[in-house]
Amino acid sequence: MSWLIQLVVNAVVLLIIAHFFQGVHVEGFTAALIASFILAIVNVIVKPILVVLTLPITVLTLGLFLFVINAITLMLTSAFMGDSFVIDGFGIAILAAIIFAILSALIHSFIVDPLTKR
Repeated sequence: MSWLIQLVVNAVVLLIIAHFFQGVHVEGFTAALIASFILAIVNVIVKPILVVLTLPITVLTLGLFLFVINAITLMLTSAFMGDSFVIDGFGIAILAAIIFAILSALIHSFIVDPLTKR
C-alpha cells in the first residue's frame, strides 16, 4: 500500500514542478502518474548501475553527483513518455531533480511516516 501512496505523491510532486518551471511539461495527473511509475522502474533498474559506475565521482563530490544521476533518470523517463512528459534540457532536469528530492522528502515525512507508525 505504501508504494501506491509513494507513486501518487511522486506524481503530485511532478505536477508541482511542471507548474513552477517552464522547462517541464506534464499533460495531466494521469501522465504524471504514469511518469511516476516509469520513474520508479528506472530507479530500480538503471539507477543502481549508474551509482556503481559513478561511485568515485560521487565520493569526491560528497554525494552531490547523485543529483546528476537523478536528473539522468528524469531524462530517461521523459524519453520513455514522449510528448506527455517533457523536460527541455539537462540543466532543467538537474534543477527538477533537486526540487523533486526536497519536495518528495517533505511530503513523505508528513504523509507516509504517520501512516506507518502504530
